Amino acid sequence: MKPSILILDDELAIGSALRFALENEYEVTAMTDVQKSYDVLRTRPVDAVLLDWRLGEYDGLEVLTEIKEIQPAAAVIMMTAYGTIESSVEAIKRGAYHYITKPLDIDELYLLIEKALEHKGLQDKVRELSETIEKIKGYDQMIGESPAMKQVFSIIERVKDIDSSVLIFGESGTGKELVARAIHRQGKRKNGPFISVNCAAIPEPLLESELFGYVKGAFTGALGNQAGKLTAADGGTLFLDEIGEMPLSLQAKMLRVLQEREITPLGSTETKKVDVRIISATNKQLQQMVEEGTFREDLYFRLNVLPIDLPLLRERTEDIPLLIQYFLKKYAEEMQRPLPTLSQEAYEKLIAYDYPGNIRQLGNTLEYAVAMAKNRIISVEDLPVALRDDHSSNININPMMKGKDVVQVPIQSTMKEAERLMIEAVLDHCGGNRKQTVEILGISERNLRNKLQLYREEE
Repeated sequence: MKPSILILDDELAIGSALRFALENEYEVTAMTDVQKSYDVLRTRPVDAVLLDWRLGEYDGLEVLTEIKEIQPAAAVIMMTAYGTIESSVEAIKRGAYHYITKPLDIDELYLLIEKALEHKGLQDKVRELSETIEKIKGYDQMIGESPAMKQVFSIIERVKDIDSSVLIFGESGTGKELVARAIHRQGKRKNGPFISVNCAAIPEPLLESELFGYVKGAFTGALGNQAGKLTAADGGTLFLDEIGEMPLSLQAKMLRVLQEREITPLGSTETKKVDVRIISATNKQLQQMVEEGTFREDLYFRLNVLPIDLPLLRERTEDIPLLIQYFLKKYAEEMQRPLPTLSQEAYEKLIAYDYPGNIRQLGNTLEYAVAMAKNRIISVEDLPVALRDDHSSNININPMMKGKDVVQVPIQSTMKEAERLMIEAVLDHCGGNRKQTVEILGISERNLRNKLQLYREEE
């Protein structure tokens, strides 16, 4: 179907000439009566309006305002022989897409109409995604409709009311703390505290006192009793982020907490019972650390009662458009700016990038773009350099096979398809040996197993 255009000009000859010039490419209606044009706009949608600045007794700016009230999505191009910078700025403030001066250059008009329609298409996409976000069931504050995330949501729903320990596996930026908070907020402990401790951010000598607390005189500077995070989380949830960074000397104490549900503050001989659920997260291969002797095997099994594997963002590319719109809205509101739209090229760049930093990197990218945008349309120039210069769509993947084998990935492939080609090729190269496959790919055996199961379900 051709895009529809309404021409509103009080000179019949101009309207007729424009209709004749444009009707091969567009569905064109030319009118001279302002009130009748309002009736048309109320009965059927139009994609664009060519609006004369002066319409007899009517002021073009007032007509523009009325048109935008009737059809906010219509792209309005003002036509004027009397335009000034001030009047043009005012028209754009009231919702006009752009303006063009008379006498009209038809080639210039065609180009402007095409850009206006492209802009309208992007705005329509924004509205559609915004409406979709409002309808998404998702889970708690997490956004996603991909099969991988639906599986995560399903697991959370099943474990939220169980006090057994949860261990969340995922690369940095995949949303491990969001999952932990969702389990807490949706579960039976939601009225209790949620306490988060990043084991990698606290110096080793301080981590024990941070978790277990201390009594007066326990060490130099301990001038009074201080409750630790485990006590603060009593009746709720303690989230131990980057559990792989916990020193061995402290792991034995954490094991006792999990086994006996009691703690002994530093410098004290008295134990104290605590009712706390432990949720841990890591971006490390804990099983490998156990084999290397840098993580206690008994603690690993105590923590890993209910494992949750989070997918990389490039493994859930279906969710990227929704996440883009979520972050655009979030940062526009925080910066008190109008909700921006993306140029087609910028949108394609954002969709195609593989995001090694996962959701956190996507969020940072959109925060940067909203801050840098000079107007309501975010262009490629407003994106970080890493995305502007990314050429990852033109690749041959060589999966560490000592130069012997190359996986050819068609340029048209999605990241999900490319990943499947890679995994299946490496598995075949290793003769079906999963241990060798995960060593080459740099993923966990659990991750490989889940992906292969997903591939079988899709066939």
